[in-house]
Amino acid sequence: MCGFMVMTKKEISKEEFAKHFAKMKYRGPDETRILEGDYFFGFHRLAIMGLTEEGMQPFERDQNILVCNGEIYGFRKEKAKLEKEGYQFKSDSDCEILLPMYEKYKEKMFQKLDSEFALVLYDAKKKSFIAARDPIGIRPMFYGYSKKSGSILFASEAKVLIDLCSSVYPFPPGHYYQDGKFICYHDARKSKSKRDDSLDIICDKINEKLTNAVIKRLDSDAPVGFLLSGGLDSSLVCSIAASYLEKPIQTFAIGMDKDAIDLKYARMVADHIHSNHTEVIMASKEVIEALKEVIYHLETWDITTIRASIGMYLLCKWISKNTDIRVLLTGEVSDELFGYKYTDFAPNALSFQKESEKRIHELYMYDVLRADRCISGCSIEARVPFADLEFVDYVMGIDPAKKMNTYGQGKYLLRRAFSKKDYLPKTILYREKAAFSDAVGHSMVDYLKEYAEKKYSDEQFQEKCKKYSKHTPFTKESLLYREIFEEFFPGQSELIADFWMPNKNWKGCQVDDPSARVLSNYGDSGK
Repeated sequence: MCGFMVMTKKEISKEEFAKHFAKMKYRGPDETRILEGDYFFGFHRLAIMGLTEEGMQPFERDQNILVCNGEIYGFRKEKAKLEKEGYQFKSDSDCEILLPMYEKYKEKMFQKLDSEFALVLYDAKKKSFIAARDPIGIRPMFYGYSKKSGSILFASEAKVLIDLCSSVYPFPPGHYYQDGKFICYHDARKSKSKRDDSLDIICDKINEKLTNAVIKRLDSDAPVGFLLSGGLDSSLVCSIAASYLEKPIQTFAIGMDKDAIDLKYARMVADHIHSNHTEVIMASKEVIEALKEVIYHLETWDITTIRASIGMYLLCKWISKNTDIRVLLTGEVSDELFGYKYTDFAPNALSFQKESEKRIHELYMYDVLRADRCISGCSIEARVPFADLEFVDYVMGIDPAKKMNTYGQGKYLLRRAFSKKDYLPKTILYREKAAFSDAVGHSMVDYLKEYAEKKYSDEQFQEKCKKYSKHTPFTKESLLYREIFEEFFPGQSELIADFWMPNKNWKGCQVDDPSARVLSNYGDSGK
């Protein structure tokens, strides 16, 4: 995981640029470089592929310049092709192929990338800047317009731009920017083709494509580890990796000190796949103490994201301090594809599909934001197999009637796809979904609510909420998060579209809390 900042018009000193850029040094603690011209290109490096000095960015070629925070999967094949055409490379970095690819394909390059990335490049001949982001938005990027000149700036995190720009915006996933325009090159919501095959064929394809997605993300010159909650999604990622690699993988789980739900299931999976497993325990004091730090890294006020991030952040912080792990694979994006607990209430297949499309479109503001910030905030890189473009395209093209919970079990297709071999114990493969913020221990969310309840009287709550005409807090907990957010990022609430909540237009989803715990179908999820 790396971080970059680009100022397209030089209007401050290098020292001032460096001061703003330093706010996200944790994204790339290995080395920092700032390239100065009529512009600034800044790069913080976390070395993952091509660990030598030659792999350091910004990359320069024929006066063209590029910075990229990304992983380019299958880059060796493209690199070999370019070498045959006479291109010479200085490093083993996957991102070094991007400037030669741009020279060859121009803007069509973005459609060819099998990657999670955010990049900015300068085309010297055109004297123009081009920026682009992967279709899911796994890698973060923000932009804003300079208070001094109106010129555009780009950065991996909003916090480095806020003092320089009046407003900061998330760069739209699946788009590239050129000559003042944002152009969509890939809409991940829309599949290339519709698939109405038999369940057997569909499940075989799900197995094949997810397996390929995991395997390609194991390629790293730095040590790789796995976040294991004991839920279906992370357990499948770990099981696939363990069956492919010749040595035991390293897995990590976290839970509250008195009522952790996930830890026992994570241990079952670890024993089954013979991983080197570590359990981290957190207490209520750590939860409250981490709150400001977590919101600073997340750059959000959303209840669901913050709740789910506390355990993840504390776990990643422990991994960073106690191991040499530089890459972590996670289980995010499965819910958006196969359904949440609340999508059991979808009234029909079309509604289910539209909800899935909405969630895929907004992922960059919620679950993948959480995965990136919790992990990169601890100087580690996140990789998300369920967000693999080929896998997403396939699942989004499946007849939604087959994805709905008409089987008495959510995510039935995914479970069935991995039921033929001994991937997981049946207890895990058919375990009911539990939200991560609940499964680390119900007491964690209870502590947060209790803390907020004590902080504000009813009168204070009513009065303070009046300050926020947009995204108005509706509980004392949400007010607590909003006030911390405003402390760090005043007036920037538009970074997030809205509170993540179940679809309140559906019967059974008219709830005032985003936790699956409040749904009538929660059932055995919390056991």
